[in-house]
Amino acid sequence: MRFAAVFGVSCSSFAPRRVNHGAAERGTPGALVITFVRTFAIIALLACAFNAFAVRRRAVRPPGQAALAPLSVVGNHIVNAGGQTVHLHGVDQSTLAFGCTGIHIFASDFQLMADAWHVHAVRVSLNQDCWLAAAARYDPNYATRLDSVIAAAETAKIYVILDLHLSDAGDLSTGNPGQQKMADLNSITFWQQVAARYANRPSVLFELYNEPHDIPWSIWQNGGNTGSFVAAGMQQLYDAVRGTGAQNIVLIGGLDFAYDLSGVSTHRIQGTNIAYATHPYDKAGKQPANWDAGFGFLTATDPVVATEFGQYECGTSYVAQLIPYMDAHGMSWTAWVWYPGDCNGPRVIADWNGTASPGMGTQVQQALLGY
Repeated sequence: MRFAAVFGVSCSSFAPRRVNHGAAERGTPGALVITFVRTFAIIALLACAFNAFAVRRRAVRPPGQAALAPLSVVGNHIVNAGGQTVHLHGVDQSTLAFGCTGIHIFASDFQLMADAWHVHAVRVSLNQDCWLAAAARYDPNYATRLDSVIAAAETAKIYVILDLHLSDAGDLSTGNPGQQKMADLNSITFWQQVAARYANRPSVLFELYNEPHDIPWSIWQNGGNTGSFVAAGMQQLYDAVRGTGAQNIVLIGGLDFAYDLSGVSTHRIQGTNIAYATHPYDKAGKQPANWDAGFGFLTATDPVVATEFGQYECGTSYVAQLIPYMDAHGMSWTAWVWYPGDCNGPRVIADWNGTASPGMGTQVQQALLGY
């Protein structure tokens, strides 16, 4: 409600005016009238000031949207609205991919990431079949659950990368989606719906498919028959996003489980606000000597984001070399994974209290705290 309207006056009617103070003497009826008018004017002016503040407040922060700067791609940089380069650093939260309800996806969890780790970006992995209403695995609460996750991250001033992590190879009846060679035709519908829901939300970026592998670059780019299902290409997925009007940054992972970006130069996705994603892990063919040819070269022309990386058996040597390499090449990164466990896989936390895991977790936390 506009409080000035209670008094039946317009805020524009209270421009400063010269007052003839000699019109009445103190203590006379005229003086009482002047006192009343002055009091009324002060109350109305305060109401107008409140209304102006409320309007400005609504304009700065619309309901449900935190004050994170919108991002875009200029050249080989991610930049904010002022044209300043932004490097996103953080972790991966995977639990909405492997179960429709997720684990530890509350506001306190994202605030912990921000406070104890200085996380600036979180990659939230998603399950295509939890989202799509025609799928056997569909959860009608999945979308609103994701709304809450994004809002919680925004409150903690954390950007969110939405990653299509698991899909169904074109069969919505499977009830058991997984990591496929590539996205399928149902993934086009997924991105049409997800992009429409979060179109132009400043905190949200879209990663089109988790880890393409064992397909040629032509299918990666434009889709086609993989031998077991018909894949949707990255260009089709990108076009599905832009077809909704969403101009959010789109991240596109390469081949060899997203590590290899060597074919991008000859199979470039056409569009704007595009960054490329890589997944370096401590495996054969993905060692420091391979980084320049695998993904480092592309940083000269495009933003490159390591949306996953890690080391096994609580080792440290791989990540100790990788993080400085990424920093030197102006890359952003999110580490796999914010999920507690032992040394059987790459993990950054030992428990849900945010204790850094031995080896890789300690290194990632120290790097985040140093930015």
